[in-house]
Amino acid sequence: MSAIVLNGVRKSFGANEVLRGIDLTIEPGEVVCVIGPSGSGKSTLLRCVNLLETPTAGTVHVGGVDVTDPDCDIDAVRRRIGMVFQQFNLFGHLSVRDNLTIAQRRVLGRSKASAVEVARANLARVGLSEKAGAYPAQLSGGQQQRVAIARALSMDPELMLFDEPTSALDPELVGEVLAVMRGLADEGMTMLVVTHEMAFAREVSSRVVFLDGGVVAEQGPPAQIFGAPKEARTAAFLKRVLEPTHVDL
Repeated sequence: MSAIVLNGVRKSFGANEVLRGIDLTIEPGEVVCVIGPSGSGKSTLLRCVNLLETPTAGTVHVGGVDVTDPDCDIDAVRRRIGMVFQQFNLFGHLSVRDNLTIAQRRVLGRSKASAVEVARANLARVGLSEKAGAYPAQLSGGQQQRVAIARALSMDPELMLFDEPTSALDPELVGEVLAVMRGLADEGMTMLVVTHEMAFAREVSSRVVFLDGGVVAEQGPPAQIFGAPKEARTAAFLKRVLEPTHVDL
């Protein structure tokens, strides 16, 4: 069973059609990176997967469940999906440990002891065991994003969605977050990643999807997309991103 299947997904905001017929299938264990220019619909596509945005048309299946069906229990589906946003969205008044345990206890019904044990294990996965008692304001941006990843993992998701998770970070902090994501990929986690980090997409992803103007302009293995793109628009985008000082204005 495919992890995610999008069929003919469209999304409009008023007269602005952001997604114009997206067909995309992601298999369990795949790491799919979505790249493309700003305004191409990347984040909207991601948010349609767990119905943070409701598609105007088309269907979205997650683990075989049609989340666009009005009778779908979307909360039950969301419990199977971890999502990490551009901003960290941590509760500032709660410690790191409490940020990781609150949803476990209230949504999954775990005991305090069990939730703390899961939180401890996931903080270790992201290299922040010593920060359990700290508060978000005491952490760097990279550490806060790693806590956000650990929080998502503490819900035992079947797949992870990442919406430009390094875009709000200083350049020297990007690597520590990408290292955690690389580790998840190595563990076989199914991941759909919207990113501007081309090196990560090239080295870690199973497949790269180039989105432009609300449509999938090209997709394929990273070696093909970065080494020999078939579409002129893909090649132009990559040249602008990878060689910014050599682009004619």
